[in-house]
Amino acid sequence: MSYSFSVRGTTEREVMKKVDAELDKVEASQPIHAADRMQARTAVMAFVNIIPEPNDKQDFYVSVSGSVGWSGNLGSPGCAIISAGVSVSASLVAKEKA
Repeated sequence: MSYSFSVRGTTEREVMKKVDAELDKVEASQPIHAADRMQARTAVMAFVNIIPEPNDKQDFYVSVSGSVGWSGNLGSPGCAIISAGVSVSASLVAKEKA
């Protein structure tokens, strides 16, 4: 199962709250992503942390996509994740015009 989303925010805290909200949606619709949620969030935070806080003309922009593969019947005790991946991009972008 895979997912993809992007968010914008004016501060690190705001953009991470939006990332958390999107990960909540992913996990609600694809419960298997409970297994890789923290790894995805940690990766996002690592990239956001190396970018300076936006100035008054900029926003953070974060794009995330992830996937997991499994063997066995999804949701059964014998189900095992056999692949996982996440892609993260974080940048500063010009604020959107109102």
